[in-house]
Amino acid sequence: MHKLLASIKKEMLLLVRDWGGLGILFIMPAILLITITLIQQTTFKDSTSNTMSVVLVNNDQGEFGEIIEKNIEEAEALELIQNWKDEAIDETTALKLVSDGKYQIALVIPENLSEGLETRIHSNVEKILAEFSLEENDSSENSSEDLVEENLSKIKLYFDPAVGETFRNSVKNDIEKLMSKVESRKIYSVFEEQMGIETEGNTMTENAIQFEEIIAQKGEDGIHPNTVQHNVPAWILFGIFFIVVPLGINIVKEKNLGTIIRIRTSPVSYATIASGKIITYTVICLIQFVVMLLIARFIFPQLGLIPFKPGGKLIPMTIVVIFSSFAAIGLGILIGTIMKTQEQSAPFGAIFTIILSAIGGIWVPVYMMPEIMQKVAVFSPMNWGITAFYDIILRNGSLMDISKELLFLFLFFVGTFMLSVWINKRNNLI
Repeated sequence: MHKLLASIKKEMLLLVRDWGGLGILFIMPAILLITITLIQQTTFKDSTSNTMSVVLVNNDQGEFGEIIEKNIEEAEALELIQNWKDEAIDETTALKLVSDGKYQIALVIPENLSEGLETRIHSNVEKILAEFSLEENDSSENSSEDLVEENLSKIKLYFDPAVGETFRNSVKNDIEKLMSKVESRKIYSVFEEQMGIETEGNTMTENAIQFEEIIAQKGEDGIHPNTVQHNVPAWILFGIFFIVVPLGINIVKEKNLGTIIRIRTSPVSYATIASGKIITYTVICLIQFVVMLLIARFIFPQLGLIPFKPGGKLIPMTIVVIFSSFAAIGLGILIGTIMKTQEQSAPFGAIFTIILSAIGGIWVPVYMMPEIMQKVAVFSPMNWGITAFYDIILRNGSLMDISKELLFLFLFFVGTFMLSVWINKRNNLI
């Protein structure tokens, strides 16, 4: 037992003397957790709590242009911009403002849009009513309708080149919904006018189908997903796997300084040496876990973020941390065994961890990845860890629900550790 304690003490001394390694293990994951959560906090917020500036150039000056302008002005999520430096914005200025990155979107309503839409709607309504009344539709009206369709100008949407396709599609969908709503109201209005009927309020334009959002969680004490619940487990896991950097460096250092040779000549088994590393770094990972939870619980509210409260999920989360630690330790031992110098071990361990996190869904959710990357993601130990965390935190899962992920993490540890032992034997190091 005293040999194991001596091995643990040796590992602790190596870590304490390496301030850079301690910074990597504790400070960097904490900074990442705070920074990324602050940046992404709008992702899971209600869209009405955020405003987007929309440059509007209304060349129509008709009913439709006024309605669009009024709807944008009244929308809580939109800020109407029509003037720049105390002057009305025209299409040329709008294009320049967007291309320069001052604003992300500009909406240009063409001239005579109201007149053209009015003619088209009246023509379509009259055509429908004529069919109901079995009257012949005048061919001159058809040709007039075709002429309107041909000359009807399109609303222009200018986008900042720096914005992504997802943002563009989202904005276009919102604008199309707004236009459809405006057009539907006008169509109903024309029908009422032509048929000589009246309806109360907006009963004809209200949505017939309503949606109720329900989070499909197990049990009745589920929480609404937000950026905190997504980021806290993700960056806890990232910090755990970053122990491969100092662990790999220390193993390489032992080889280069001859420490491993002196240990080999002493009556200490390799199992004792490895157990010292496993226990030490598992404790380090648990300390990381506690530090990150304390930050998420007490510092997040000071930054305007929702505090993270594990509640009754603390024990299963701790079990996930332990199994994830085993997987990270096995990987760190393997990297330290393969690499010859610290210059090889440090950058390789860091880059490989970042690759595993990117593949595993730490940076981008797996469901948003291309199909081929979704298939690759299932081979990343970080994906097993983050899936287990999400099953516990977001889906109210039990330990049985994450047993497969825990088994994969443990088998990964066993596989990497046994491979390290085989490489050591091949190199006559044990």
